[in-house]
Amino acid sequence: MNRIPLIELKKGERAIIVSHHGGRVFGNRMSSLGLRPNAVIKKLSSQLFRGPVTVQIGNSQVAIGHGMARRILVERILDE
Repeated sequence: MNRIPLIELKKGERAIIVSHHGGRVFGNRMSSLGLRPNAVIKKLSSQLFRGPVTVQIGNSQVAIGHGMARRILVERILDE
């Protein structure tokens, strides 16, 4: 599969979080928001170049900064 940064997902696409590029503090912060490896997310926002990125994880919505979203790698889930 092709791993891409979270910001490259289009609005409405679903993906699985594969990993992140950041230190322990970044990893702990993302984990506390539910953004951990193997979590299934759906991108809700449509911004590509700036602004917060909003995703749905289960029944929760989480908004993170654009810079943080660039450091989270995901694999798209292709709907059949």
